[in-house]
Amino acid sequence: MRKLDTRTIVVASHNAGKIAEIADLIGPFGFSAKSAAELKFEEPDETGTTFEENAAIKALASAKAAGMPALSDDSGLVIDALDGAPGVYTANWAEREDGSRDFAMAMEKVEKALAERGAASPEQRTGRFVSVLCLAWPDGHTEFFRGEVEGTIAWPPRGTAGFGYDPVFQPEGYDTTFGEMTAQEKHGWKPGDAEALSHRARAFKLFVETCLEA
Repeated sequence: MRKLDTRTIVVASHNAGKIAEIADLIGPFGFSAKSAAELKFEEPDETGTTFEENAAIKALASAKAAGMPALSDDSGLVIDALDGAPGVYTANWAEREDGSRDFAMAMEKVEKALAERGAASPEQRTGRFVSVLCLAWPDGHTEFFRGEVEGTIAWPPRGTAGFGYDPVFQPEGYDTTFGEMTAQEKHGWKPGDAEALSHRARAFKLFVETCLEA
């Protein structure tokens, strides 16, 4: 495992919601970070078939363009009744013909697919959010950190916080969806905390324990 010996990195993302969550997580560690969007880096084609492959594509592209370490996230919603879909294609399910993304439409698409499978009860609507963080260096070295959170797919959507599919994901052990939680409730985590809730916070906890702590 390679330790990160700098607090200057690039957040390899063009997704505003994802950038905000990563900024919340890395802030307490004194990072100086700019996103790939701010730096106007070209968004690479995510041609991988796993979260790890797509995370590496993004992180390596930014690390090489910036000449410094880059941290990326590839994440998605994996639904058991849909054979793991939308999975790595989670963002694609929200794409419109004009290239924009409409997650209200994507959530409706998920609900329609579940209805077609007859998945009505909570036990039939299980799934998980998965996040894979990739830390890449300009020389091509990569480290991966995977976080998952189990839950059920709620309907109708509840809450306007978060982003993406958050309003339909109810994490295990909670009565609220990610869309009804504050940022602190969803992904707040700091060293010393035993647990992290969100998939991204769980992956980040591994990143800290592996690459930052002595």
